[in-house]
Amino acid sequence: MEFGSPADDLALLEMAGREAGRIAMGYFRQDPQVWWKEGNSPVSEADFAVDRYLKATLLAARPTYGWLSEETEPLPAIDVPAAEPERFFVVDPIDGTRAYIRGEEYWCVSIAVVEKGRPIAGVIDAPARGEIFTAAAGTEARMNGGVLSVARPAASGMLSVSMPDTVRKRLGPAGESGLLIRRNAPSLAYRLALVACGRLDGTLIRPHANDWDIAAGDLILERAGGALVDFAGERRLYKSEGRRHGLLVAAAGHALPELLRLASLSLAPVTGQDISKEEPTR
Repeated sequence: MEFGSPADDLALLEMAGREAGRIAMGYFRQDPQVWWKEGNSPVSEADFAVDRYLKATLLAARPTYGWLSEETEPLPAIDVPAAEPERFFVVDPIDGTRAYIRGEEYWCVSIAVVEKGRPIAGVIDAPARGEIFTAAAGTEARMNGGVLSVARPAASGMLSVSMPDTVRKRLGPAGESGLLIRRNAPSLAYRLALVACGRLDGTLIRPHANDWDIAAGDLILERAGGALVDFAGERRLYKSEGRRHGLLVAAAGHALPELLRLASLSLAPVTGQDISKEEPTR
């Protein structure tokens, strides 16, 4: 089966992402209807509206691709119903739904195309912030058209790091030496974009992140010169049925060793579980 280039897929994702962002903005701060999923996770009518648009638009343009989304059941590619599709979409219609419902700006539409386990095109559209982050395999990552690059080592040696409150409390004053600790952005996808554009040196990600949370940001960060890795330092692989990941670290190269050290000191005792374990999402 022949496919177009990653750049062709990126052009499709950019177009669809911008329209998806426009749809989401139509519900934003308009008191959308909200339901609660298993695990006390919210989903709004905006999530469903964006998901419907993206599913119809993307699969109409690429009918041989599979589909994985937070809000709908995964679909195999039509030509290979019993096998792993060669390419598939990974979609989070609104990443950061809690922030979206509260009327905060830190949410986004996250879309990726995956081939052979790795993303080859990705878009993170944060319409309330007026920012769109993009990347394709073999090209530079960009934000609003400008080339992205991860942070460079600061002369002071200080690292700007985002981490969960539970981790920050465990580190305490002594553990914060050399760290400028930032509050976590509600959207994990957007947090990865912040590392890619150099606003953060890195972030710690607790276990149970889903493929749709990280696939687009993984590629954007990689093409900006950083890395999203597990506790062992390995990059992520994605499957069309989806999976939940163990402990993850996203960082610029100079910050990665320190982030992995912090992860081993702080997150492992908190979880009380195998932090490298991956699980199917459904």
